Amino acid sequence: MDHVPVLWTAAYAPRVSPAVRTASRQLLRVRCFLRRLALLDHAGGGGY
Repeated sequence: MDHVPVLWTAAYAPRVSPAVRTASRQLLRVRCFLRRLALLDHAGGGGY
């Protein structure tokens, strides 16, 4: 999973409300998914 400092802090800080933690974790998951999707085009093997 990618480390985005602001989202990471909000997702795992003990003093943040549960709603903000949940939303931050979901945003981290979405960002990770989108990054992996974007990197599929750049995989080795010729691209064909």
